[in-house]
Amino acid sequence: EAGSEDIDILPNGLAFISSGLKYPGIKSFAPDKPGEMFLMDLNEDNPRAVELRISRGFDLASFNPHGISTYVD
Repeated sequence: EAGSEDIDILPNGLAFISSGLKYPGIKSFAPDKPGEMFLMDLNEDNPRAVELRISRGFDLASFNPHGISTYVD
């Protein structure tokens, strides 16, 4: 809805998207909302971003994603 900060696309067509960067001097579209991670399957006819649930115990309130990378083993 407010754009992504970064995206990493795996060879199998799954895209991981980080969103919600808050950085001094840059306008934030949702300043009171924590950062989010999304998954999109680019193999689908009508792909849509689905928010990923973040594990309990993670400090979600201060989550401020800047960049993303994946490792495939």
